[in-house]
Amino acid sequence: MDALTHLLRWHRGRDAFVLTCAMDPPWAVRIADGAAVGLVVMTAGTCVLRPASAPAVALAAGDVAVVRGPEPYDLADGADRPPAVVVEPGQRCRVLDPRPGIVLGPGGRWGNRTGAVAAGGCSFVAGAYERPGQVSGRLLDALPPVAVLPAPACAPALVQALAGELERPRPGGAGVVDRYVDLVLVEAVRAWFGSPAAQPPRWWSAGADPLVARVLALVHESPAEPWTLERLAAEVGCSRAGLSRRFRAAVGESPIGYLTGWRLDLAAERLTQDRSPVEAVARSVGYANAFAFSTAFKRRHGCSPRQHREAAATVA
Repeated sequence: MDALTHLLRWHRGRDAFVLTCAMDPPWAVRIADGAAVGLVVMTAGTCVLRPASAPAVALAAGDVAVVRGPEPYDLADGADRPPAVVVEPGQRCRVLDPRPGIVLGPGGRWGNRTGAVAAGGCSFVAGAYERPGQVSGRLLDALPPVAVLPAPACAPALVQALAGELERPRPGGAGVVDRYVDLVLVEAVRAWFGSPAAQPPRWWSAGADPLVARVLALVHESPAEPWTLERLAAEVGCSRAGLSRRFRAAVGESPIGYLTGWRLDLAAERLTQDRSPVEAVARSVGYANAFAFSTAFKRRHGCSPRQHREAAATVA
């Protein structure tokens, strides 16, 4: 199982805050929730996305923008419009200027539209993945502060399906919207890494080497197995030296180094997903005792497993 599959597995809609927005000028919203990643899907009209530390970009219907957190960003009808509402950590909404009449309605629906769409109006979906996932970080850390996929570069059929689900709510619609948002995020990441402007991590294309791809599959699918270089080499029918050479050339590190990082990143995810004892999490990723696991975890993540869990709970 590759890291992109784990991105889809771990960051489901249950971890995301999704707003559907229908705006007419004048309007501006600041997203300052400290989320790990934000997603903006334009379903109609145009708007301007203003990152805190990058140039503003114009978005049009069908465009998808992935915004890497935790810095804030603005969405507005113009480059200079001051924000009237700010979304803060915990998805608390604070009104800065009541005059544009932006309100949060039932079902996470924002807007100031009261009738027909005004000139310059727009509709979009804003998603916030709040937890700083370590597995998805392998992908998201390689993105720029803002990655914009212009229509139709990012799965136009998905964007249209999402827009249709929002326009015609049906029973179970909230769950369907969540799944569409997840899929759009993954498609956006894949499309970006496939674009000429991207600089994907080396392991992104490591699967082009079939031997390396088999090793990655073994490691991803069975991280708790007591893998050694000798055992991995035997599984794929290669010498230890040959495996080490090809794996390092494709991925940029040794097979055992990659395995260690993968185990600890999975553990970081699991610590935030459930309340299993640290010892159980350690065993689930291949560590025989909590002491060795805690030492390795702190070396990679800069804090103990318990501190990591407590910090994630504070964010949630």
